[in-house]
Amino acid sequence: MQKVKKILNDPVHGFISIPEGLIFQLVEHPYFQRLRRIKQVSLTHYVYPGALHTRFHHALGAFHLVSLAIETLRAKGVDITPEEAEGVSVAVLLHDIGHGPFSHTLEHTLINVHHESLSLWFMEKLNREFDGRLSMAIEIFRDRYPKPFLHQLVSGQLDMDRMDYLSRDSFFTGVYEGVIGYDRIIKMLNVHEGNLVVEEKGVYSIEKFLMARRLMYWQVYLHKTVVSAEQMLIKTIKRAKELYQDGVRIELTGILGFFLSENINDEVFAQNKDALLDRFAQLDDADIAVALKSWRYDSDPILSYLAGSLMDRKLFKLEFYDDSPPKERIARIRQKLMENYPGIPEVADYFLIQGTESNTAYTTQKDEILVLMKDGRVLPASELTGHGIYSRMVAKHYLCYPKGTI
Repeated sequence: MQKVKKILNDPVHGFISIPEGLIFQLVEHPYFQRLRRIKQVSLTHYVYPGALHTRFHHALGAFHLVSLAIETLRAKGVDITPEEAEGVSVAVLLHDIGHGPFSHTLEHTLINVHHESLSLWFMEKLNREFDGRLSMAIEIFRDRYPKPFLHQLVSGQLDMDRMDYLSRDSFFTGVYEGVIGYDRIIKMLNVHEGNLVVEEKGVYSIEKFLMARRLMYWQVYLHKTVVSAEQMLIKTIKRAKELYQDGVRIELTGILGFFLSENINDEVFAQNKDALLDRFAQLDDADIAVALKSWRYDSDPILSYLAGSLMDRKLFKLEFYDDSPPKERIARIRQKLMENYPGIPEVADYFLIQGTESNTAYTTQKDEILVLMKDGRVLPASELTGHGIYSRMVAKHYLCYPKGTI
């Protein structure tokens, strides 16, 4: 039994115990402390003012839930060694350490590298710093460890990541449709032939979990005002990057300037991982916030308009469509923008935004939730009769443009 080093009071889960040793050292590390400065749900606070929680909160919450899951599984006779318990705890603690400013919103705008790749590279760098003590955590994170259920606790359709972010995001937004019975689900977990399963009596809790996830996507993560704000932020950064790479002087922090001046993808990052990771670890929401305050007064009318609109919450109008937006409406909006902003030929590239958002609460393509029936059979959740667990993708197309254009 590891000694407790710190006890944190979390508003969602109550007291969270941080054991001394590797876990505590990782929490104290600057790479992890940076997550305090990365908002969990980006610009969602423009709609739900309480949604100001961070990736730091979420990572600790997911770590706590893994601790509960380990306790439950061991009580049911599942063999989990102390080293494996620490490994899966480290894997879930660091699973989001690769997120950049405003989380998913700017993931492929500042640099074109997926946050999971960055998380893995951060873990590998930390592993060297900690003399190989993260090796098992990395194997679990990459799903290369002989006990698949450990990876499934970290990444899967019923992982501790989702358990925490649904509970946490529901709490801080006040959207109670997202409340799930994570404690009951964890109590219903078991392992069968190396895979994580849910005992049959927990199926209704799984249904509620999947329904909550679907509702949270459309009511919170893909709320039309949230989508509008996030798309405007993406366009703002793209405009700043275009100007900066053209040699135009704009106000920003040095570290943001570095990432605006470079076009970094997986291949470029992999060639110089350590140096780029150290630079990326200096980047957080504050760099963007400071830049927006300066850019609103920039001489470039596009950058100034976008930055000022974000600062003052003068957001674009967003229209959702079941099918592709009518071409006639797109053409009309484009024409009006050209009339309203004469002399700015690229105005429609930044002020007329088209896209598609989709949500699949559950997928049958891979890694289905497995249910351990009372008779000993193990069934994929989609094959259960009499339950509303099915795979369905819902897609919505959208147009986004300044209010008052037409």
